Amino acid sequence: MRVLVVDPDPARAALVAEGLAGVEPLEVRRVAVFDPQAATAFAPDVIVVASDSPDRDTIDSLREATAANPRPVVMFVDRSEPGLAEQAVRAGVSAYVVDGLAAARVRSVLEVAMSRFQLMNQLRQDLEKAKADLASRKTVERAKALLMKERGLDEEAAYRLLRKLSMDTGRPLGAVAADLLAFAGVLKGGDA
Repeated sequence: MRVLVVDPDPARAALVAEGLAGVEPLEVRRVAVFDPQAATAFAPDVIVVASDSPDRDTIDSLREATAANPRPVVMFVDRSEPGLAEQAVRAGVSAYVVDGLAAARVRSVLEVAMSRFQLMNQLRQDLEKAKADLASRKTVERAKALLMKERGLDEEAAYRLLRKLSMDTGRPLGAVAADLLAFAGVLKGGDA
């Protein structure tokens, strides 16, 4: 496991490494300030941010870094201001622990955060797929309506025609439908 510890205090960062003793293989790297480029170059499995109190710059940097390269992030903070926990979670932090950094807790907190990250990542992927499927279905429905109107086909015949074009070209049904709508728009001299 590759762990990037972001902490200006070497003693506090040592607690994280101590808490991960026994994890094999393990590579822990500590930096005093979060640097997205250094994090990308190191390619950690998890990022641990430990600090007295999180600052908005660190949270913003984490948001940018995790948007481009999602990974679990755990924050151990000694104290927190109202609203910072919510901002951290929205920035991609999987676990936000206030006044709870102890070597004995580190491993279990990281395991839970990594599991939560995997679950949330799967949910995000499922949501994106569902959105894409819905958009494709809407496109197919619009293409069927166009074929029904322009060719005088019933709904089933329009669908069979789209499906045949899809099979003949080896392209997804949604892509064939989108092309049909685009061509119809060009032929009509406007948007489909």
